[in-house]
Amino acid sequence: MVSLFLIPKSSICFCLNYIYCLVMGASSHVAPQIQISVSFIFILLLLLFGYVTAWLRNMFMLSLNSDRMKYNYSLPLFLCPLIFPIKEGRCLFSWVHFINMFIIIMKLFCSPFLPGISLYPCREEEESLRDKIRADHERALQEAKEKLRKSKEELKAEIQTEKTKVAEELKKKDGPKPLPPVPMPKLVGVNDGDPGDPDNKEKRDKIREMMKHAWDSYRQYGWGHNEVKPIAKKGHSTNIFGNSQMGATIVDALDTLYIMGLHDEFKDGQQWIEQNLDFSVNAEVSVFEVNIRFIGGLLAAYYLSGQEVFKVKAVQLAEKLLPAFNTPTGIPWAMVNLKTGVGRNWGWASAGSSILAEFGTLHMEFVHLTYLTGNPAYYQKVMHIRKLLAKMDRPNGLYPNYLNPRTGRWGQHHTSVGGLGDSFYEYLLKAWLMSDKTDTEARKTYDDAIEAIERHLIRKSNGGLTFIGEWKNGHLERKMGHLTCFAGGMFALGADGSPDDKAGHYLQLGAEIAHTCHESYDRTVLKLGPEAFKFDSGLEAVAVRQNEKYYILRPEVIETYWYMWRFTHDPKYRQWGWEAVQAIDKYCRVSGGFSGVKDVYSSNPTYDDVQQSFFLAETLKYLYLLFSSDELLPLENWVFNTEAHPLPVLHLGNITLPGSETQR
Repeated sequence: MVSLFLIPKSSICFCLNYIYCLVMGASSHVAPQIQISVSFIFILLLLLFGYVTAWLRNMFMLSLNSDRMKYNYSLPLFLCPLIFPIKEGRCLFSWVHFINMFIIIMKLFCSPFLPGISLYPCREEEESLRDKIRADHERALQEAKEKLRKSKEELKAEIQTEKTKVAEELKKKDGPKPLPPVPMPKLVGVNDGDPGDPDNKEKRDKIREMMKHAWDSYRQYGWGHNEVKPIAKKGHSTNIFGNSQMGATIVDALDTLYIMGLHDEFKDGQQWIEQNLDFSVNAEVSVFEVNIRFIGGLLAAYYLSGQEVFKVKAVQLAEKLLPAFNTPTGIPWAMVNLKTGVGRNWGWASAGSSILAEFGTLHMEFVHLTYLTGNPAYYQKVMHIRKLLAKMDRPNGLYPNYLNPRTGRWGQHHTSVGGLGDSFYEYLLKAWLMSDKTDTEARKTYDDAIEAIERHLIRKSNGGLTFIGEWKNGHLERKMGHLTCFAGGMFALGADGSPDDKAGHYLQLGAEIAHTCHESYDRTVLKLGPEAFKFDSGLEAVAVRQNEKYYILRPEVIETYWYMWRFTHDPKYRQWGWEAVQAIDKYCRVSGGFSGVKDVYSSNPTYDDVQQSFFLAETLKYLYLLFSSDELLPLENWVFNTEAHPLPVLHLGNITLPGSETQR
């Protein structure tokens, strides 16, 4: 073979330039017209033979080797893009041309003999594309399998959620819209409340110190968690908050901190909420608990402090709860997933029913949401519930605790003013009060319900104690729960405005319930009330079962003391409240906060190791208010939700809530 280096440079240039022009599709007339030598023909044939051989080998391997099918053997692949671009219309040979031609030839010769190495950039791109398609296919199959496992109701809820998301995305195209400005309700008595008397001031300072101990312990051992375990000194949560860290204690305690003048602690809580409170989490939460603790707490913090972040967060969370109302009747599910919007009811509830106290304890917060946002959806949701209940038959005028959200029928005929039913009646009264006593429909519904309760559930024991029993399957169970003790305050709060001049009667009834509940405290070793107590077999206001002897820092008895103090100023209510302060501080206080106890009849109680968020939101707040002057959060201007979060009375005058005109 003639050495390439013996060929004149002009011949090599011509050859390569000519081949390059042919390959790149340039016009043939550009090539110089010179005499073709034997050496040039030999070199040209050699290159052509190598090209054809490589091409045939690739095609042969394509048919035999399945792996080769991943290659693209079209002409553009063999003549893959040049590294150095050539200006359009130019075909004169240069060293740039030589390098490009060398790359082409090397790829042609080497590719058949290096099957494990890809010299084609297109192959990596094709492999990447195939992997992506395969991954998308697997993901689609998995999603389809998950869909098939879900119930019809879950699928409907997901479809509705997707529709809501699409609507939200359309709204976001123009950017987030600020909430409309609304006139701030008259805010009176948001701080101070000095009782004047040095003794009461000292007692109030003690309660503030207890609040600081509870908060500081949570701050140190459970910050960001929903609650704290004060003995184990770590975070704690329950299924009502889902599996996420939503800082329930922070949100629940904010207004108490503000009222007590603990402003540094309040700012710490506000900062955490601004930076960490996120509702787009995959967590299934209780609609009722999240509404009264989170939405109620955020709204109260907004009204007290004027900080816009609390209102914004409250509205964001409320939007997450709305999918819970996607049921055939509009009665919301007990639980909803904040991310997916899928709802369901508690497994233990009668025949898959929703709970009266849960779907009936949304009115206050949702009316304020409509007032602050101008969005009628919140108001319409809760008014729909009221209208539906008004059309239903009620056995003996009583509201059963269970209602099926699919069929709209009552579940088990169990009526209680304690657990499962309590705050439904409370919110009927407070809806009237919060409307500046203009919501007469709510007041009428409350009066009718209380009349039926007094006729069928309220009795006197052999020892003269007035109690509220529970109606179960046609008979009265002579048992009263700690939760029921809130009713003494409710009767006193609703006395003014009672029909047939019964104000004095209901104020007296409130006093009798307060006395009975105090007896349930006074008849224990720890001077703390049990979870439930009976009035039969010679026992009165005493727990019988072991699982009813615990105290978990509940506020209902102290709540009634406070209301009775506000309406009567009888000093015994402050005395009873101080007894509770001393008992809690002595038996429930531990180094890491405050804990519930498992047996109030034991002189050596064991702890349940949970500092409930409502201890800071309710128990300590009501105690602080009990030893403050009436100028602190006066009842003419404020209404407390069932978690003790104060919301202002809406003196709307001629202002109509958006959507209300379609409901009346």
